[in-house]
Amino acid sequence: MQKYVFVALALATAVAAVRLVTTRNVVHAALYLLVVLAGAAVMFLLFTAEFVGWVQVLIYVGAVVVLLLFGLMLTRAPIGATATDTQARGLAVVVATLVFGVTSSVLWQAFEGQELTFDEVFSTEVLGATLFTKYVLPFEVVSVLLLAALVGAVVLARKED
Repeated sequence: MQKYVFVALALATAVAAVRLVTTRNVVHAALYLLVVLAGAAVMFLLFTAEFVGWVQVLIYVGAVVVLLLFGLMLTRAPIGATATDTQARGLAVVVATLVFGVTSSVLWQAFEGQELTFDEVFSTEVLGATLFTKYVLPFEVVSVLLLAALVGAVVLARKED
């Protein structure tokens, strides 16, 4: 039963992800993003990663999407078909396909023949200790990268008078 729920959820999430990147309306894209993030949260719950699933719901679904929608509404950004209408669609498809192919190839070669086992019991205490000891530098790099993306989005959204 769990397998069928997962397949149905994965298909719905994949359809929403495709609609997310193909829709011309920015508000609809934000709502599709909500569906994708909620689908990922439910998948985490299906894989018995309750902590990660609820963090996904609280932070991404509950905060990021709401912030994105408020930002779209308050900045008076163009929302219709002209907001994302560009001549570089073909180039974007080629670049996205190349990035997907290279990333898939690298991951396939890096993890080929390895088998996942869930013998160890992980808790939020072990996760926190590992995250802030062994992986503290990548964690901080990601936080600085997200901050730079936020500042860049604010600069791009601000209109020059």
